[in-house]
Amino acid sequence: MAQQHESIPPQEHRTTTVEQGHFCLARCTCGWRGPARRARSLARTDAEGHAQTALM
Repeated sequence: MAQQHESIPPQEHRTTTVEQGHFCLARCTCGWRGPARRARSLARTDAEGHAQTALM
């Protein structure tokens, strides 16, 4: 029986936000971490910016 090998894309950037106390920060599967922010919306904006620059 032959094994099937899935094609693995180059480093895929998946971002999330994580809360630490009163702060929220963005993280990526590539190891990138955004600055700690008090506003979740700013952490999400950091994550979106990272994902966009990673595509270039």
